Amino acid sequence: MDKNKSALQENEGVLKPETTSFLSAENIKRNRAKQNSVDEFVSKILDGNITFLSRAITLVESTNANHQKKANEILERCLPFTNKSVRIGITGVPGVGKSTFIESFGKHLTSQHKKVAVLAVDPSSSVNKGSILGDKTRMEELVTDKNAFIRPSPSGTSLGGVAQKTRESIILCEAAGFDTIIIETVGVGQSETVVHSMVDFFLLLKLAGAGDELQGIKRGIIEMADAIVINKADGDNEKNAKIAKVEFNRALHLYPIKESNWQPKVLTASALKNIGIDKIDKMIVDYIALTKANNYFDKKRNQQNKYWLLATIDQQLKANFYQNPLIKNALSKEIEDLENGKTTPFNAAKRLLEL
Repeated sequence: MDKNKSALQENEGVLKPETTSFLSAENIKRNRAKQNSVDEFVSKILDGNITFLSRAITLVESTNANHQKKANEILERCLPFTNKSVRIGITGVPGVGKSTFIESFGKHLTSQHKKVAVLAVDPSSSVNKGSILGDKTRMEELVTDKNAFIRPSPSGTSLGGVAQKTRESIILCEAAGFDTIIIETVGVGQSETVVHSMVDFFLLLKLAGAGDELQGIKRGIIEMADAIVINKADGDNEKNAKIAKVEFNRALHLYPIKESNWQPKVLTASALKNIGIDKIDKMIVDYIALTKANNYFDKKRNQQNKYWLLATIDQQLKANFYQNPLIKNALSKEIEDLENGKTTPFNAAKRLLEL
């Protein structure tokens, strides 16, 4: 019997083809990033290529040192083509209808041939993946609109890090020709302050009839808001929305006039039924016109840039401090002495900082 015909014969093995089934998503991204030069990235982004915009944001979000270097080069090259958009921050408690509102508002803008990018600041995304990830499936119409771009936030527990990546993503989206950038925050808390520090107009979504009218007026958020929109103002809830509008208007008049000379407005809307969206758009247009005329628009942008410069320095100094091998060794010794009552937190900190 010919041994070559045996069913037990072993053939020489072949190399696995490099198909997506054998490569992790991270490896695919890494290989793509290697293949494209900075020149190509910048050229494609300026042409409005969504694929390259997405890849550039992925580089920005990466913790890989080489990716960071490449991302910084792309950002520097894109800077001259930015600052031509209106940045709108939208916040509100879960269930207020943010995703429905953003889709309705976004579709209204794209119908006017505007280009809309939706980004998220989500400090809790490492725990629950953030509602924006679900929003992408809920915004069925907007996500397929050729003039819209929806980008989930990176997962991570550091609000500062997530926010910094969002700031850099704004630069890339503006360079790609998006004239309206919507920044969504998924809850209420510190993230509102961060979003306020990177937008031109800050919109607070509220619900009527949820015991939220006055109890929900948190001084900090109300002071930041340029407008309050009472959403889901339709059907049986329409009457409650009108009552809530009166209550919020009274509350807003108790606050001192803003530096922008803008009197915050309270409007009602139904994102689901597309009611009141055009009035909200007109209000934002009026705000931008007023603040550009009195130079507050540029002043605020400059203040924000200064804030992010100092915040980035603080963040980098802190990261460098804790990553220093000398500090790592000394810190464990100081913690041990602290637990044994041999030193105080202040003296321990002083010694570590002197290192």
